Amino acid sequence: MTTSTVRPAAAVPQVRRMNFDFADDIPRHWWGGDRELTRNADALHLLFPEGERFFMRSVRDVAAKLTDPHLKARVRGFMGQEAMHGRETEVSFRLLDRDGLEWESFVETVIKPTFASADRHLSPMTRLSITCALEHLTATLGEGAFSDPTVVEAHPTMQKLMLWHAAEEVEHKSVAFDVFQAAGGGYFRRIVGMVLGYTTFMVLWRRAARHLLEQDGGYHARDMTALRARMQAKGNDRLAEFRAAFLGYLRPGFHPDDNDNLHIAEAYFAEQERLAS
Repeated sequence: MTTSTVRPAAAVPQVRRMNFDFADDIPRHWWGGDRELTRNADALHLLFPEGERFFMRSVRDVAAKLTDPHLKARVRGFMGQEAMHGRETEVSFRLLDRDGLEWESFVETVIKPTFASADRHLSPMTRLSITCALEHLTATLGEGAFSDPTVVEAHPTMQKLMLWHAAEEVEHKSVAFDVFQAAGGGYFRRIVGMVLGYTTFMVLWRRAARHLLEQDGGYHARDMTALRARMQAKGNDRLAEFRAAFLGYLRPGFHPDDNDNLHIAEAYFAEQERLAS
């Protein structure tokens, strides 16, 4: 297996031990009192633990053959960050339990089987290509969180959870991609991974949102349309960002680090260290 050419900006991701306090003072609709926005975010969170475990398995299965010590160190940092993301997000589900929202059946009967099927039926390189694509999308979400004017409307604890996760997604955005390239992954498989990953991600996210909203006042398509209109009016259009990310990924010479946004994560963590000192 060939080794990768590591770009200067590809720092080793730092594993940060977090312990968020998801206390009862967090309101039921914790994002500005907006039911649809809160449950849409909760639905996204439902995807993360199993999704990140899939990412870890996909990277680990290919990275075992790597020879580049720097890339191997970056993989270890990636693994540590993803494990911490899954743990803290799962802890946040206690808020769903508190509010009487059942979520386990969706994870057990929809999310887990989806990733288990990929493990069974897809090759390691195809699974890694899906991971590369989804890491690009989560990094897009991460960068967008820092320019999203509505984030300040979220409860402080949930805001911290989202921004910490967002910053680390930006920080490790190119690890899986560099493993894929080091393993000889080509353009066609990379694009197949994006098509599969984007489609699956969007379907699961929408189904998870519906699962939660049906238990919290009801699900209506018009409410989701109204939610997007509200977010667009406030300068938040995640769907447009995702579509742009999808199209950018199709460029043959694409690399995640072409978007020089690491400074966003660095500035965020520097500010957190300053506040903690």
